[in-house]
Amino acid sequence: MTHPLATVAALPAPRLAGVVLAVLVAACAPAHGQDDAPGYTPDNVLLQQVESMARNGASAATAQQTQGVRVDVKVGKLDPRLKLAPCQHIETYLPPGLPVWGATRVGMRCTQGAKLWNVSIPIQVSVYAQATVVKTALAAGTVLDGGQLGQAEVDIAAAPGAAVGDPMLAVGRTLGRSVAAGATLRQTDLKARQYFAAGETVRVTALGAGWQVVTEGQAMGAGIEGQSVRVRTESGRLLTARPTGDRQVEVTL
Repeated sequence: MTHPLATVAALPAPRLAGVVLAVLVAACAPAHGQDDAPGYTPDNVLLQQVESMARNGASAATAQQTQGVRVDVKVGKLDPRLKLAPCQHIETYLPPGLPVWGATRVGMRCTQGAKLWNVSIPIQVSVYAQATVVKTALAAGTVLDGGQLGQAEVDIAAAPGAAVGDPMLAVGRTLGRSVAAGATLRQTDLKARQYFAAGETVRVTALGAGWQVVTEGQAMGAGIEGQSVRVRTESGRLLTARPTGDRQVEVTL
């Protein structure tokens, strides 16, 4: 039985997640036809093809990155207790709300057959890349310096939160939680920065389609990284803005 596989074209960085998803959806689909037996599980040849295609697709998608990315894909097995009816056409899909990386599942549903069915198969996607690691265990509230940080190849898909790629980006930041020695430093480990306090004058950049206007305004609340803040402009208009730096906000109109 042959397995149709899609060709992964080179894509601009950083569309790695989309490449991995396309590979999984194409490569996990069993061959169509009456030969599809109940309790289908991917064979070793298909597993090798999935891993090779995901790895090659990720390399093409991140060709502009100097340190590269290595992808490992493991396709699990369907529950052996399932008794699936023969199917002439099977669709594969990513169930809503599930992540593309890490431990996830790919859905498989019969759309043409005597008895329709819908199941999912476990997938483990590991994405190895150079990222920042903590040399020693550090407590919450620690202000990071270069001596506490290093860089190593880690599985950035092993836990939630974006991994910090360059250690220098974390220098001077404060830990919002304790981290263990050797752990990958993630954005969620860092305390959100406060760019300004309530009442301060801020630089407001309003962005539109092909234009931008810069003015000043008064912050109605503290400017916390990742949180919206209300700003009153010089004309008295209230805007909801996004803090972007020291006493700076942006508004998209």
